[in-house]
Formats: sequence, C-alpha cells, structure tokens
Amino acid sequence: MNTIKNNLAIFQRGQENKQSIVFIHGFPFDHKMWDSQIEYFSKRFHCVCYDVRGLGESPAGDGQLTLESFVDDLFDLIDALSLNKPILCGLSMGGYIALRAVERDENKFSGLILCDTKAEADTNEGKINRAKAIKDINYNGVEKFAEDFVVKCFAEDFINNHKEKYEAVLNRAKKLESIGVKGCLLAMAGRTDTTGYLSQIKIPVLLLCGEFDQFTPPDVMMAVSDKISHSEFVLLSKAGHVTAVENPKSFNTAVEKYLKNI
Repeated sequence: MNTIKNNLAIFQRGQENKQSIVFIHGFPFDHKMWDSQIEYFSKRFHCVCYDVRGLGESPAGDGQLTLESFVDDLFDLIDALSLNKPILCGLSMGGYIALRAVERDENKFSGLILCDTKAEADTNEGKINRAKAIKDINYNGVEKFAEDFVVKCFAEDFINNHKEKYEAVLNRAKKLESIGVKGCLLAMAGRTDTTGYLSQIKIPVLLLCGEFDQFTPPDVMMAVSDKISHSEFVLLSKAGHVTAVENPKSFNTAVEKYLKNI
C-alpha cells in the first residue's frame, strides 16, 4: 500500500509500463472487492485499486464528502502515478465516480467499464432513504447498518453457497468508521445526474450487470447502454449487485474480451 495526497490509500500490481486499469469499488466496501480481478489481470496489465475516501484505509477527514471530491481524488491518483489514459472500472458508487470523471475530462481515459451502476442522480425517495440510513447509523451504529444493507447487495444463491466469502465482505463493512460511511451516503445523495452526457461518450464502454441486482436491475443498465454509442451490455448470471465478487469468472471473461478491443 502507498498513500498520496490527503492519505488516500492506493494499491498496485503488475508492470507499470503496461496499460493501466483503475478499479473503483462500491459502497460500503473497500479495494479488496477487486481481489479476483487484480489477481487475474495483473499478469498483463498495470492494475491500480484504492480505497475511496472514508472507506477502507482512506481517512474520511471531516466527513464532508462529495462526488466531486471523490473525482478530485481519482484525478490526483492519476497524476501521482503518472498514468497514461487508464481504463476506468467502477462498480455501483465506483461507477458514479467513473462516469462523473469521464464527464469532467474524457480525454484522460481510454476506456470505461461500468458495473451495476446508473447515471441518474438520486430521486427524492432515494435522498430520503440515504437520510434514513444516516439516522440509523447514528442510533444503531455501522455494524447494524452493514448487516441490514450488505445482504441486499448479494444474490441469495451466493450467500447460501459461498458463506465464507460473503461473511468476509460483511465483516469488513461492519468495521468501517461511521463518519466515512455517512460521508459516502451524503456524497451519493448529492451527486449530479450524468445521463445527459451518455450520448457524448466517445471511448468504448462495457456495462456489466448481475442477473439479480436489486439496486440497479438489468433493465436500468440496459437503458444506460442504449444511450452510449460505443457500448456493450453483458448480463452476469447468478449474481446480484456485487458481480465482481459473486461471479468473478464470467466478470473477468467479459472484461478480457472488452480489453482486447481497446
């Protein structure tokens, strides 16, 4: 692990002279959700993952986090590591960050992989649910929030048949600092809508979605794909919202196929 500006925790594997892929994890997780992808792709690519501010080993500071500050962190990472047009791969909240980063400066990137995410900002109902989650954390703590939330992120089949892997993810989420988790909820509630930019994206885009994703169902992601000219949509079976963990073999196969055309 290394740290850059404001102690953002970053992790690298593979040869730095190879094409870089930057992996951005979802909420409320950390960089380790990408372990299967880093293991698989670091043999041929320079793989970079990091803990989004407030989660994992990246401190939350005062907890006043925004999607814009998350994108600032990503740009700082690219500058600090001197990455040349990396490919972005973001899941859920990581997808929000990736989409906004491309909207702010598409020329920095050569490709975009969107996993179980969407372009729309939160609806009023969504904002109210984020506020309720913050209230629940204030009253009952992060552990209870994680127990109630993380189970919804995974397909029932995965939870039943891969209990050790599921519990490892859950236990890491339960250990997160409340100020960081609440800061991320505020950031997601306040994010902008990137739908209008989808038709302007020029770099190739791969969209991956779990068959049983409750948060961004296949029809939601297919609608995003339909708005992007150079895109491909792939449905991953037996997976919910955290496809990179639940079905890594199919996930990696789809990404590998996409990378051959970059």
